[in-house]
Amino acid sequence: MAVAYSVTPELRVKLKKPFGVLVQGTFSETMRELRGIAEREKPPVVVGVGDTVSRNLQEHDVSAQLLITDNLRRRKRIVPAVFSARNVVHVENPAGVITEEAVAAVRSALESSALVHVVVDGEEDLLVLVAVLYAPEGALVVYGQPGEGIVVVRVTVEKRAEAVGILKAMEIVRKAK
Repeated sequence: MAVAYSVTPELRVKLKKPFGVLVQGTFSETMRELRGIAEREKPPVVVGVGDTVSRNLQEHDVSAQLLITDNLRRRKRIVPAVFSARNVVHVENPAGVITEEAVAAVRSALESSALVHVVVDGEEDLLVLVAVLYAPEGALVVYGQPGEGIVVVRVTVEKRAEAVGILKAMEIVRKAK
């Protein structure tokens, strides 16, 4: 497992703020809002990052191409969810870093036309940045904002540049492919 990027203490504070639009409410309310956004915008891809978000996407019939989970909720082990993905990829990605293995798995999943479930041994939070980097323009990357709701990131040229800026601000341990 080769680490590509590592979070600096300064970035930890910045990354706690929503990287997209915060949709507040209960699971049902946020999924109803997300379904409405997806119906209006018809994104080429929807990516779910996080166990709760991924479960809710599936339970509320929001079609995702990529689900990224770590079998943790608020740092506590949970029973793994069963998703309809035929392609399941396991990667190592410790907390506070992005590994080359995780980058490759997300990139490959987004190049596929099938639903892919990436199961992370470690932490999946930072993979939102990788998903924004490799998802097609117009895609929606969705993750949870604990205690508040979900964050919906619309992939645009500007949002991709912002993700690149954050990655460049991280400590580059080894250049990712």
